[in-house]
Amino acid sequence: MKENILLLSVKDFLTPKMLKFALFPFIITIIIMYILFFIIAGIGVDSLTTLDVQSTQTTMQNGIEHTESLTAKLQGLEIIQFLMSYAITSWIATFLIYTIGTFLTIYASIFIAIIVIGFLTPSVLKELQKRHYSDVEMIGHSNLVASLLSILKWTFVMLILFILLIPFYFIPLLNIIAFNLPLYYFFHKMLTFDISSNICGYEEGKQVKYFNKASLRLKTLALYLVSLIPFVIFFAAIFYIIYIGNTYFIEVRRIRNNS
Repeated sequence: MKENILLLSVKDFLTPKMLKFALFPFIITIIIMYILFFIIAGIGVDSLTTLDVQSTQTTMQNGIEHTESLTAKLQGLEIIQFLMSYAITSWIATFLIYTIGTFLTIYASIFIAIIVIGFLTPSVLKELQKRHYSDVEMIGHSNLVASLLSILKWTFVMLILFILLIPFYFIPLLNIIAFNLPLYYFFHKMLTFDISSNICGYEEGKQVKYFNKASLRLKTLALYLVSLIPFVIFFAAIFYIIYIGNTYFIEVRRIRNNS
């Protein structure tokens, strides 16, 4: 079955019940992103409430040099109109808005979706257990306090990584890795922890990670790269649980049978 985990996961995902589960993170993430958009947009407009513009023009009249100074204060949408009135500033402003906005949207959607699907993980895994792994008892090894502490720890490490990698943000190609490494770290930790803490005991979880470290990282990396495609995370979040969940169920069954 190990060779067919991907195919098995796709079949599981396409079942009516799993598709119903998939609607929840999609709707919640869209709502949160919608709210964040207006909050951030409001902050952006407020930061552009006023802009002082000064210009100086020198002309010659009857051989005499005349210098005129113009001072203007732009407010709100007038600033945007001013920036868009010049080709260079218009291009730069448009490029920055779309580029930064796209990256922030993608990264925020991944972060939010991985939090949201954490609440659905137990239900999805129980459905998988009914379908394929009735012989594998879901023991679990975590609690609310431990989970919150782990999330805080991983969030802190992610933020530290973002800061430490700042010098690499200005190096072409390397900046792609530098931008994504902290968020992938959080993505990998959250996804594997959610599934491991619901299926297996603490020691079993350590064994699964130890003997499948490279395989798990390749799988979560592939899922993360798929998430970088705009809007995919909205629909595929439940599939991530199914795919990694099948992996953990199979490995836990093997460990227990060998014991």
